[in-house]
Amino acid sequence: MNDLRLILASASIRRRELFSMIGLKYEVIPSLADEDAPLLPPGEFVEQLAFFKANSVFEQQKDKGDCCVVGCDTIVEIDGKIIGKPRDEADACRILRLLSGRTHTVYTGICVMRGNITDIRHDTTRVTFSKLTDAEIKAYVATGEPMDKAGAYGIQGVGGVLVCGVEGCYFTVVGLPLPMLYDMLKKAGIDVLLNFEPKMRYK
Repeated sequence: MNDLRLILASASIRRRELFSMIGLKYEVIPSLADEDAPLLPPGEFVEQLAFFKANSVFEQQKDKGDCCVVGCDTIVEIDGKIIGKPRDEADACRILRLLSGRTHTVYTGICVMRGNITDIRHDTTRVTFSKLTDAEIKAYVATGEPMDKAGAYGIQGVGGVLVCGVEGCYFTVVGLPLPMLYDMLKKAGIDVLLNFEPKMRYK
């Protein structure tokens, strides 16, 4: 990729792990953008937040040489309501009770910015939870895992035991739909497979 800097505008450990897994050399510069956005349909909502995050970093870095910035955002939707990260443990319990035994939709938005290219998309996956007892919900919340995750669970962690069905891209639920990211990076001139590096680094 010559002197191109690929930048992930997210502090999410899960997204870092996925970037590393597909073998791209990249940097992490977390976005300081305000995550509040006007009330919009879920797909538009995550796209706007992904844009805010990517643009915040891109504006800081664009004069420092060729760079490609990736911003992301993930939310859960159920009963027509958008659910983000829980405020506290009580809120996490409330969210998990709402999801228990039901199917919800996870939306992840991605924005890729390079030069004059601004590509914004989102993907959706339907997730079905097993019926949970109150004791199970409290025990899971006590692990601490739900507190920084949209929908108050992590499918790639202990929260995976709560899930009994997934319709769509698993990686969308984790927070970064890899097939979509791959296509977006190709359109920005970055081919993941041609630039694969087995030992990834991030700053």
